[in-house]
Amino acid sequence: MVATAVATVLTVLKLVIGVLSGSVAVLASAIDSLLDMAISVFNFFAIKKSEENPNDIYQYGKGKIQAIAGVIEGTIITISGLYIIYKAVEKWMGGAQVALLTPSIVVMLLSLAITYFLVKYLLQIAKKTDNIVIKADALHYQTDLWSNAAVLLSLVLVWMTGWSGIDALFGLGIGLFIIYSAYEIIRDGIEILLDRALDGDIVAKIGEAIAHHPKSTSYHWLKTRTDGTTNFVEFHLVLSPEMRLKEAHDITDEIEAEIMALDEKKRWLITPHYDPYDDEHLNETALYGKRD
Repeated sequence: MVATAVATVLTVLKLVIGVLSGSVAVLASAIDSLLDMAISVFNFFAIKKSEENPNDIYQYGKGKIQAIAGVIEGTIITISGLYIIYKAVEKWMGGAQVALLTPSIVVMLLSLAITYFLVKYLLQIAKKTDNIVIKADALHYQTDLWSNAAVLLSLVLVWMTGWSGIDALFGLGIGLFIIYSAYEIIRDGIEILLDRALDGDIVAKIGEAIAHHPKSTSYHWLKTRTDGTTNFVEFHLVLSPEMRLKEAHDITDEIEAEIMALDEKKRWLITPHYDPYDDEHLNETALYGKRD
């Protein structure tokens, strides 16, 4: 909601000055802010839906909505970058002049200051919640911070030199930078949708928590994934064949508590499977077939 309100104010300011001045760099920044506003509204609803509790139909919850939102946001950012490049090339070919330089510079200075404080706020929330949508929004506004600085520099250079071609060149650079920044957002969302494993260091610590329990004989088939809100962990735990079920359950409770302590910002869904002996080879043959 904060990001949406800020983006709305910046959009109005930049559009008015961009249209009146004819600056493609300011117009590019205005279009980016307009998309920021739409994306922040979309992200608000995406976060609310993703945090709904599981039900009979969506038994694992709707956490992957965050990943879908990230992919959509990254795609929209990419399209906006392509449009900005188009407008920059069009202005370069047409040779249009930039007017109202002083008001444009004032607006971009104001925009730079507002965006800076918004980025600090979003980064703080992203660190606190570890939410992929907030991370994507923070990353997007960080690129805005750089693009706003580039627009401001281009206007100052046009004011100093009188050459409006600088505006088109900076618009082209901003467009390319925006497309580049979208790649990470899209990649992270797709990796969640494809059930990519958790980061290697987290997986290693999960393995240590399982293996180092004094009554754990061994483990295999450790699998992990995340939907952005919940981390999912599955593993086969090898215990003594004579062990009672209650004792085995108590052991996994202790292991699960140690795993969940690795990241208390996330929900965890941990599914252990008890084995009386190490049957990893037999399970692989049954699942994947005999290998040469």
